[in-house]
Amino acid sequence: MLKPKEYKPRLIEKHLDEYLNSFGAVCIEGPKYCGKTWTARSRAKSAAFIGDPQNNFQMRTMAQLSPDLVLKGEVPQLIDEWQEVPPLWDAVRFEVDINGGKGKYILTGSTAPNHRGVMHSGTGRISKVKMNTMSLYETGDSSGLISLKELFDGDIEPKITGDIRVEELIYYSVRGGWPENISVSADHAENLAKEYLKTVIDDDMFKVDGVRRDINKVWSLVHSLGRNESTIVKNSTIIKDIAEKEGLSIDSDTVTEYLNIFRRLFIIDNQASFSTELRSKRRILKSAKRHFVDPSLAVAAIGATKEMLLNDLNTFGFIFESLCEHDLKIYAEYYGGKLFHYRDDKAKEVDAIIEFQDGRYGAFEIKLGVNQIDKAAEELLSFKKMMEHNGDSVPKVLCVISGMSNMAYKREDDVIVVPITALRP
Repeated sequence: MLKPKEYKPRLIEKHLDEYLNSFGAVCIEGPKYCGKTWTARSRAKSAAFIGDPQNNFQMRTMAQLSPDLVLKGEVPQLIDEWQEVPPLWDAVRFEVDINGGKGKYILTGSTAPNHRGVMHSGTGRISKVKMNTMSLYETGDSSGLISLKELFDGDIEPKITGDIRVEELIYYSVRGGWPENISVSADHAENLAKEYLKTVIDDDMFKVDGVRRDINKVWSLVHSLGRNESTIVKNSTIIKDIAEKEGLSIDSDTVTEYLNIFRRLFIIDNQASFSTELRSKRRILKSAKRHFVDPSLAVAAIGATKEMLLNDLNTFGFIFESLCEHDLKIYAEYYGGKLFHYRDDKAKEVDAIIEFQDGRYGAFEIKLGVNQIDKAAEELLSFKKMMEHNGDSVPKVLCVISGMSNMAYKREDDVIVVPITALRP
């Protein structure tokens, strides 16, 4: 194995192993620096690094001349940043097709290709696994005393989880879940996300399709997305926000184009609306909740520092919600679940809905302070009552995810309170 000594286990390993046993190849996709290569190395016996500059990018040149030349290593073989030579996809698919076998190749990619030079989808041969930045449980900043699975199984018992200062939560948000940033001090934690956005705008967007874009307009969109982090706004609202706050005019087609590029670079990861069409007469609003793929990017997008967030806890509330929903998604997907939000035409909202494949779902409200828990519990109980009244299926779990609570417990009204720093899958 090529596993680095400093490697920290990742929750995505569960699905990676499942797919390696089921498919000839697996492609790990996700944002740059989220740990794809190291996770792939933890399972690989050989590797072809397409972006390696050694000998004037010899590996890339070899792949361009004849992709099958790089597929000669011991399996499982890592093909890192395969999208730099798109025909590698077809070469892997063809090799698996002809010679069979499971778990032969692990591809990694930080940009979704535009499919130029890719002839076959790879269906049945190459499976895709989406990787995110690290959750608090993976970084070691969550004790993991409370399991998401236990919440749904009804096994929650009161536990003292310890005091958490708001400064710590701000640090986790500013630092983000980037593996290379975990041990960075609070004084320097914000630098990675800032430089990340600069690299995306100055270099990566051009590399995707070779188109030069208006840098000022791109930055204006990034700033607006930061201001609207963890909110439900349409593109038209984004355009209006840019005009009012940035003094720039940007049309709908341009916004859509830029957002598509951001998706292909895996830097935005919006939270879809929970659909109850099959079991409710209410009109459910379909707009997604806006999210950067990591809360640190939202902080960088608005140019905030840890001191600024400490002095503006209202703004930090949205960043904290982003942090929690980032982790909830990772924990839900560990069990094959999905993360949604709920909002209907009567202004009834729920911050997060986790739904599993068996139809069970839970409703979660996210609150930074303990003084907000009672109100959050009322909102969750009101949501459950509304679902019952409409004859809909009711949530299996009602839970308040808290920032400052020092214990996990079930209230007398059956609403569960769990600190985000105590949660795990």
